[in-house]
Amino acid sequence: MAIRCTDFGVKSWFASNPRNYASINVRIFTIRCSSGAAATAVGLGERPWKTSDARLVLEDGSVWKAKSFGASGTQVGEVVFNTSLTGYQEILTDPSYAGQFVLMTNPHIGNTGVNFDDEESSQCFLAGLVIRSLSIGTSNWRCAETLGDYLAERNIMGIYDVDTRAITRRLRQDGSLIGVLSTEDSKTDEELLKISCSWDIVGVDLISGVSCNSPYEWVDKTGSEWDFNSNETAGETFRVIAYDFGIKHNILRRLASYGCKITVVPSTWPASETLKMKPDGVLFSNGPGDPSAVPYAVETVKEILGKVPVFGICMGHQLLGQALGGKTFKMKFGHHGGNHPVRNLRSGRVEISAQNHNYAVDPASLPEGVEVTHVNLNDGSCAGLAYPALNIMSLQYHPEASPGPHDSDPAFREFIQLMKQVKQNA
Repeated sequence: MAIRCTDFGVKSWFASNPRNYASINVRIFTIRCSSGAAATAVGLGERPWKTSDARLVLEDGSVWKAKSFGASGTQVGEVVFNTSLTGYQEILTDPSYAGQFVLMTNPHIGNTGVNFDDEESSQCFLAGLVIRSLSIGTSNWRCAETLGDYLAERNIMGIYDVDTRAITRRLRQDGSLIGVLSTEDSKTDEELLKISCSWDIVGVDLISGVSCNSPYEWVDKTGSEWDFNSNETAGETFRVIAYDFGIKHNILRRLASYGCKITVVPSTWPASETLKMKPDGVLFSNGPGDPSAVPYAVETVKEILGKVPVFGICMGHQLLGQALGGKTFKMKFGHHGGNHPVRNLRSGRVEISAQNHNYAVDPASLPEGVEVTHVNLNDGSCAGLAYPALNIMSLQYHPEASPGPHDSDPAFREFIQLMKQVKQNA
């Protein structure tokens, strides 16, 4: 088979005569194309690009063909979407994503690679990563390796070339769905669907799998190149016990930058041992999963309330809500991303916040005296609590915002002021 083609070669005529159109050359040539059989005969049968080799099967029965990167195998998890435009490495290492597949709505992921400075924990805890387009190269002066190599080394599955927009619309309509990622051809779609329908994340204690095993001291502050708030404590030090329900490193760095001496303790650390350490305050951290699945943590919070100032973040906020007698509930698809507007009801100030949670506190279930301090402007859900009588404050979102905007960083200063006030009045 032959195709007749025309090649227009345009010479640069501007140096001589801008109207000299005669200098445009026209060349006729012929391309001869071989048939498929002939191409195979000369060794050109294999396609030079990756083909679909993975599937995401959702519990609603839908099957999404994709291409794999990172680890291979079969993995089950809850699919949630994250609207952050950047910061995928911090998301990968956020323990709050344990048991979940994170679908990034930003279509292009991987172009900055990964580095060793942006880790939020010691490992990746999420079940897998779902993206639209995987960058074929990296371009960042801090890049140490590619995203694909990073995931493979940590045995985390990833897929790309999948319609993430369509999946996101389905999650927004139907709510979070259990899914199965697989690169194994031996497993049928029906088998993968059966796995997704037989697995559940509700009622599962995910905190015990991400918490530290023993207490340790944290001393690192926010690096000077990233520290946008100078230390305002004028050398005053506050001793803080931080319960690790899946704590992010940048929460600890921000507390240290505000003048705190921090001891991180496991999720099962007894309240009596914490009080023996005579802290100025206690932080209940973020963490994955259902707060109702960890009654031991709720009991620990109850035993500490009223004895020292406390600050709860995300899971810590939900545990405080339960410890105060309130109820928590599973949201339709949760809040995951770095662009959620929140109104501070005390000041009227609107903050753009970073959020990552599937559960929320029901403000109608809270006892008298507990104040809702922040409200999510997207859906009106409770985003912050305070109980002045017991020196309690909490936020449903991440004031350290890594990744995300730093509008909510003053919450750390508020915690410092709360500890300072109680210390002065003691």
